[in-house]
Amino acid sequence: MLVWGIFIAFILVCLALDLGVFNKHDHVIKSKEAGIWTAVWFSIAMAFSGVIYWLFNAELIENPTNITANTAVLKYITGYLIELSLSIDNVFVIAVIFSSFKIPPKYQHRVLFWGILGAIIFRALMIVFGVALINKFEWIIYVFGGFLLITAYRMLKSNDDDDYDPQDSAVYKGVKKLFPVTTKMEGHDFFIIDQGKKAATPLFLALIVIELTDILFALDSIPAILAITADPFLVFTSNILAILGLRSMYFLISRMLQKFRYIHYSLVVILAFVGLKMIFSHIIEIPEWLSLGVIVVSLVGGILASIYLKGGQDPEANTAKAEELP
Repeated sequence: MLVWGIFIAFILVCLALDLGVFNKHDHVIKSKEAGIWTAVWFSIAMAFSGVIYWLFNAELIENPTNITANTAVLKYITGYLIELSLSIDNVFVIAVIFSSFKIPPKYQHRVLFWGILGAIIFRALMIVFGVALINKFEWIIYVFGGFLLITAYRMLKSNDDDDYDPQDSAVYKGVKKLFPVTTKMEGHDFFIIDQGKKAATPLFLALIVIELTDILFALDSIPAILAITADPFLVFTSNILAILGLRSMYFLISRMLQKFRYIHYSLVVILAFVGLKMIFSHIIEIPEWLSLGVIVVSLVGGILASIYLKGGQDPEANTAKAEELP
């Protein structure tokens, strides 16, 4: 529990420094700044793999799955890359939400900060629940595997041109029933006094929609990581460190998503591979290095295909979508 406590304290310190020091004043996050912070968070996550090796090698943390320190490092990195890659779809949805609620760019980081904080809490609960299910009922791994295959199929068949309007969602309509809603914004406040009543601003509405959207995405990412390992510490740390880097990654790639039109298929391959790995886990033992290789090759392949292959989506449609992004 001491190790868990130290890790959680480290995360809270990082969050406090983020909002209280480095982003104390609201400002537009430029691509250069986003790139630097993306590199910082990625470096922290990779450096933490050394901590993972030390903890497991020195037997300073519970090891319920009886894995070696080297295997623990591979599982951690694989889980981290899975979460990071699946977050790419989340980035586009966040961009649509911000556009729909007309959130000014300089306030978007604050909304994402509180959204990430809530995501950490919800994902921690989902991880504990998922690990407990796998440890209690071994057959549940087949359910998770089948769910991932269905998700991959739906993602393959989905139409990128489908309109998504967060203001038509049940979440938005539900919030309007609970709180008076205003279109006015006063700085970065989530609630203001409007006509003598306390009303939720578009910032709060965007926060709630992003929060619940992340829970839906977690239904994919948590089972995917559980396919790699059922060790709760590895699942939790890899997931949370990937989530912490999501904000800077959003500002870095949200304006470039249309250029990487084939990344979508990379995610389909990753989800399908992980789903099949779960289903055949008791028949075929896939080495950790192979799982990591499939993920890396899928992502690199999608990026290279987007850069070098012509065709794909209609350029005018891409331009129209790009103009909607913040």
